[in-house]
Amino acid sequence: MGDAEGTRPLPLADTPIPSYEPRIPLELVDNALQMLSGVTDATFRPGIKDRFSVIWLENESKRLGMTRFEEGPNELARRRRLRIDPGEVTIGLHPALLEDEALYNHTFVHEFLHAAGLTAHSAQHDQLTQTIAPAPSMKESPLLQRIRDGVLGESQVQEWKCKSCGYEWKRTTVRRPTRCHKCARPL
Repeated sequence: MGDAEGTRPLPLADTPIPSYEPRIPLELVDNALQMLSGVTDATFRPGIKDRFSVIWLENESKRLGMTRFEEGPNELARRRRLRIDPGEVTIGLHPALLEDEALYNHTFVHEFLHAAGLTAHSAQHDQLTQTIAPAPSMKESPLLQRIRDGVLGESQVQEWKCKSCGYEWKRTTVRRPTRCHKCARPL
């Protein structure tokens, strides 16, 4: 269920996998369960607190987190329809998240909401995740900066050029800018 970060591995492959289990932020679990009260899509909310475990992802993983339901898709659909226990659920977290507590908490909550039944990346899922454990900004997160720098370093486009005025500037963001920094015309 987690978000893939493109086709290349994250630039975090040198992160060692800890010998201890990932910590489960119980306060965030309780907050998430409380926030999910009344959310009809959270079909697995009632029993999820006792049905999930957390593991470390391989350090070459292309994502920061993932959620895996141990039941197959047909059985999971049946359990969702009948609103019964989802079976065992595994949440995987990238060990690099240990560098950034806010991003660790945000990623954990994102995956926990999937485990509770909000399997789609919807506006509701995003809003609940941000409310329970807000994501750090790029400026606040050295880990996000490291990921961005790795993506930019591997990118074929190293600079942007305006076709209107000819102004060129070094690429510093993953997304393509919408306007020229000099003449403000759309790119």
